[in-house]
Amino acid sequence: MMKKFWKGFMTTAAALALTFWAAACRSGNDDTDQGEVDTDGNTIVSIMFHVDSKSAEGRAYQKRVDAFNAAYKDKKVKASARFIARTTGATDYETQLGNMLNEGTLPDIITFDAPNCASYANAGLLYDITSVIDDETKNDFLSLNEYQGKLYGLPIQESSAGFYYNKALFSKAGINVENYTVDNPWTFDQFKEVCKKLKDSGVSTPVNMRLNSTTDETATYLLYPFVYAAGGEFLSDDGLTATGYFNSAATQSGFQFIKDLIVSGYTSYSATDEEFFTGKSGMYLSAGWTIPDIDNKYTDAFPSRDSWGLLPYPKGTAAASATGSWSFAITDNHHTDKTYSKELLLWLTSTESSAEITNATGMIPARKSVEKNYAAGSPEYVLRQQLEKTGKARPATVGYPQFSSAFRNVIYELKDNDVASVLNNKTAALQLELDKLKKLG
Repeated sequence: MMKKFWKGFMTTAAALALTFWAAACRSGNDDTDQGEVDTDGNTIVSIMFHVDSKSAEGRAYQKRVDAFNAAYKDKKVKASARFIARTTGATDYETQLGNMLNEGTLPDIITFDAPNCASYANAGLLYDITSVIDDETKNDFLSLNEYQGKLYGLPIQESSAGFYYNKALFSKAGINVENYTVDNPWTFDQFKEVCKKLKDSGVSTPVNMRLNSTTDETATYLLYPFVYAAGGEFLSDDGLTATGYFNSAATQSGFQFIKDLIVSGYTSYSATDEEFFTGKSGMYLSAGWTIPDIDNKYTDAFPSRDSWGLLPYPKGTAAASATGSWSFAITDNHHTDKTYSKELLLWLTSTESSAEITNATGMIPARKSVEKNYAAGSPEYVLRQQLEKTGKARPATVGYPQFSSAFRNVIYELKDNDVASVLNNKTAALQLELDKLKKLG
């Protein structure tokens, strides 16, 4: 199939999606090999991870790769891992993927962030694994990476977020939040009331909403549920129309809630993580990856779990929470024999791998059958309940990088502008980008 070649080097997240789209239109490699062979005669299955090899998550991945290599030693098959950390404020990992796609050097397996599934699949980056996974296995996952009715990836672990809170500061302010659960979430108004009480009691930063994280996906991931909670939407069902969605009255209401917190002095762009971890801030919006940090690194402020807790997202007209994490996928590279790629994928997403990786990261297992026996009311229990009951994924669109960039720009500009004007401007700009994708498609 003849395909167009997208020329030029692109570094921004918005441009990267166009790179993927255009790369989908270039000629492929007709090689039919299974993979490279090393000097010992081992068939190499290459895999690229998005984390630092020295991190807890990176070490857990390497341990599972090593276990695979031990199990497949007699078959002369060896997995080779490469780690390219997705650093804050940069798109190192995604840039590398774009380069590899254009150069025809994609590894056999990659990790990818769930909302990029549509963009990557449409670009021809991902291999269709629909027939690889049986129905029983599919049903054991809390979520799947699907696009146009086909399965392209399996989650490594599941992610959810909430509001970590300092019980001592809440007690000092006379705040009782025991009744605010996933089944009975607090409201936007109740959230503001809690912030006011914290402020009145002398807490300078009642809540760190992570407004300073707009240089990467963090802000989008943590803040998008407020729009869904207000009854808003971001894009049309096909993911290619922003006008009338991204700037709708309901969407505006979700962003207005965040704006109100800024104007009232309940949160700020200058709030730092350390304020919460040293016991100076009342609440901190973050995901499950913060749990091991509080348990192990910040024991001066939080000597035990009796000193902190986790609250679910507040609701507007409905309840919504963040979900969607990184996944494994087989690439549609020139190695057309995917036998061992499939086996490595199944190995890395097995119940044993899921348990081991989540034990290292503090995240929620992607497999339902991996029992953690979380105590009712524990932070992990809250996150798992949200995943099952209120989790709502980021928009499924081939233009996800453009969407995320627009969302983060809105958050950044809220401080100095009214919500309606910001949304109208960003919606118009986003629609232009989506129209470019329509033409390419």
